[in-house]
Amino acid sequence: MELQHIELNDLKTTALNVRKKGAKDIADLVPSIRSLGLLQPLLVRQNCEGFEIIAGQRRFYALQKLSEEQNIEPVPCIIMAKGDDAKAIEASLAENIARLPMDEIDQYKAFASLVKQGQSAEEIATLFGITERLVTQRLAIANLIAPILTDYRKEKIHPSTIRILTMATKRQQKDWLKLFNSDDDRAPEGYQLKAWLFGGANIPTENALFDLADYSGGIVADLFGEEQYFDDIAKFWEVQNTAIAKAKDAYLAQGWQDVIVLDVGDYFPSYEYVDTAKEDGGKVYVHTSNDGEVTFYEGQLPRKESKAKLNVDNGEATTAPKPELTKAMQNYLDLHRHSAVRTELLNHSGIALRLGVAQMIAGSELWTVHADAQKANSDAIGGSLADNKAEESFAEQRKTVQELLGIDGNAEDTLVCKKSDWHRSNDLHAIFAKLINLNDEEVITIQTFVIAETLPSGSAIVEVLGDMLNVDMAQSWKPDQTFFNLLRDKPAINAMLKQVAGKVTADAHISSTAKVQKQIIQDCLNGTRKGKKQDWQPNYMAFPMADYTKRGGIGAMTGWNAVKTNYS
Repeated sequence: MELQHIELNDLKTTALNVRKKGAKDIADLVPSIRSLGLLQPLLVRQNCEGFEIIAGQRRFYALQKLSEEQNIEPVPCIIMAKGDDAKAIEASLAENIARLPMDEIDQYKAFASLVKQGQSAEEIATLFGITERLVTQRLAIANLIAPILTDYRKEKIHPSTIRILTMATKRQQKDWLKLFNSDDDRAPEGYQLKAWLFGGANIPTENALFDLADYSGGIVADLFGEEQYFDDIAKFWEVQNTAIAKAKDAYLAQGWQDVIVLDVGDYFPSYEYVDTAKEDGGKVYVHTSNDGEVTFYEGQLPRKESKAKLNVDNGEATTAPKPELTKAMQNYLDLHRHSAVRTELLNHSGIALRLGVAQMIAGSELWTVHADAQKANSDAIGGSLADNKAEESFAEQRKTVQELLGIDGNAEDTLVCKKSDWHRSNDLHAIFAKLINLNDEEVITIQTFVIAETLPSGSAIVEVLGDMLNVDMAQSWKPDQTFFNLLRDKPAINAMLKQVAGKVTADAHISSTAKVQKQIIQDCLNGTRKGKKQDWQPNYMAFPMADYTKRGGIGAMTGWNAVKTNYS
């Protein structure tokens, strides 16, 4: 098993879901997920089309409903591997969730206790079978002052307001609480709270790190209170930044390993850091709110960095260094490079041909091509197909193609993955590299096989190709016992008898049972009885297919009639 976050649109339901009833009864789930987030990941399985949901359909439908009113981030999913027992995994997840306190504050306390024991957010998420994002959301509650937590537990403060307040400084929280408890004033909530916290329109003089005499602008006093504010924001930040720089130099002079000044308004998630002494590599983080308040977090080390340092001290491997490129920069570079490469590819049809064939065989992020599964409804039909000479020839050609591509496998394995496969076993780059070194004739041979293998059974295109290519079924198939066992329509059987044994014999046995008539046909074909056509092929094996009764309802004929005008 592995935990991944998957886009909502890439998830599909499946008939295999362990919940069979009430899957769309989501009235209780929508408000819960809206308030608390998705606690339990979906259980999914990978197939050639993406991911199918094995357990968690109600959560999926609830997320779809919520997507109508808000943006849904990638959904946490546990991906099953071959051999995993879906019900066992779901039961384990349910047991883990049952161990998780349902109150946000209790969840915070439980998580905080584990953090003190040295566990990371990722490890806590794995322990409870929940998402890492949920864990970090709860740990952010550590930033709240006690009175706000008390009012929240008494359900006086909405959860959405709590989440925003976790990003506020202690002073801002106290100021907000004062408004909240006031009979005359109204505390901002929701988007108004965000604007109140992060707007930075009013910067009080108490937030200055510098002597007010160093500020050349004006100061405005509140006529109804004791607060004073800077009237020139630009000048304030000029002097404040100088003061922050001086504070940084002072810390470095004291022997601190590093002083990191965060961008104005950046959130400092204290739960992701470990208290670390100066001599052990502790750093100083400088947090500046939008209204100019500066907080110095002394003796802090990122939890991952602390763990890596501990690993080094214990002689263990360290974690990977921080990537050079941000995700946004990587996206920028990806798009521009992609644009240039695909435009140049237009000038190289041979390479495009080979890449297309490789993607047909192995698939890619955007290609999904399936081999026809040739699904037989019974063992008898499957056995009959195995005796078909055309199948033997096709298997031989598959072996030839596998050898050209250097793919290990037997003649029964499809080259292109079937829809029922959980994952593709072929490697796109290995196949493309092989195709680059083959000549055009060999590549076209492979392409032709791939297209033939992905020809859908029972489709109108089979009828079109059979007619276009003058396919003679007698070259690969003869009426076998399975054919006669499946033959049930009496008028059709009588018409076949007339074709094989002649009108006189057919008329003489018009009232005989279907079993008797089929036996006469077989006797004529195997030579034990004189017949009209020993190399007989039924109308059903002609291209295009023909019937015997004109009653209709034959899929191949319906498909042909619908498309034949395109080929006239």
